[in-house]
Amino acid sequence: MNVKLHTPSTLKAGSGLASSKQFILSIFATTISIVLTFGTAGIIDYNKKQSAKKEMVKMIIYDFDKAIEQVEKIDTALFDAMRKQHEIALHPEYYDSLRFILQPIVEVMYMEFPETTEKIFSTSIETFNTIGDVNFVNEVSSFYMTRHKYKELMLDQLSEDLEKNPVAQSLESLLEISFPDYAYFSWYFLKDMKKYRDDCMKMMKVSEKEMSEFSKRQMVKTDTQEHDSIDLKLMQEYEKSIDALYQAREKLK
Repeated sequence: MNVKLHTPSTLKAGSGLASSKQFILSIFATTISIVLTFGTAGIIDYNKKQSAKKEMVKMIIYDFDKAIEQVEKIDTALFDAMRKQHEIALHPEYYDSLRFILQPIVEVMYMEFPETTEKIFSTSIETFNTIGDVNFVNEVSSFYMTRHKYKELMLDQLSEDLEKNPVAQSLESLLEISFPDYAYFSWYFLKDMKKYRDDCMKMMKVSEKEMSEFSKRQMVKTDTQEHDSIDLKLMQEYEKSIDALYQAREKLK
């Protein structure tokens, strides 16, 4: 006995139920397509924002590192000056032989901190929007505030003291400057700056390896710019020399 299967009339093409199912499937497919399209675009946009955020954070921490490096040099110089001053205070007869050794030490303290990154951080609303972390912003602000205090309370004050009492001028001038106080406060400021830097690293989950790689990239850029500048200068000198040589030869003809 042959049994024939018949499509119910309600599912035949053109029927109301078939049309409804096709319509629902069409909407479902369109919805999936939209979700995939906009979902993928959203993921890409999110990843770009996260990448931009990470780069901005590393740029700020790199600026911290350069400032800390400068303060460490000054800190070392201050402790050297303190030790030399202490030695001279105990043995004043050593002053004449040691006073000129002190001069290069104090000259290290006339450093200036580059403020380009700080200005970008402080004045650009886009920076705040990109980073989007209030705690991190507060830590960064605290670091820069500490750096300003270091400049004002340490370096500017020390510069005034050194102008009034040049260390190589006389024993009395040298002993007027309290290098122990400056060395202590420098160490204290440096300790705070390092803490802010480490807190920012932990907060934004930036590793030392990432910072090392970022630092290398920055050094390559700087070296390239310096080499380009040197190459341009040499080329200009070359062209001037060639012109002068040709003109001199023409005069001899």
